[in-house]
Amino acid sequence: MLMIRLRRMGSNKRPVYRVVVSDRRQTPTAAVLEEVGFYNPRTVPADVRLDRERVEYWVARGAKLSPTVKSLFDKSKS
Repeated sequence: MLMIRLRRMGSNKRPVYRVVVSDRRQTPTAAVLEEVGFYNPRTVPADVRLDRERVEYWVARGAKLSPTVKSLFDKSKS
């Protein structure tokens, strides 16, 4: 099953995340099918960039959103 989830990037104690589509059975650092967004929690306000069309495309094909990505997706609607 496909999962849309966060992949941690950045250096120690300075995390930034990429929102990626990957196989749920693999680790988040394994190969990904597509990168669909970016999240930087260290800025005020947090920088969230999501390609909504691509996220909806993958959800239509059976991908599930992780709880964190779901909350980011809902917050970015407004």
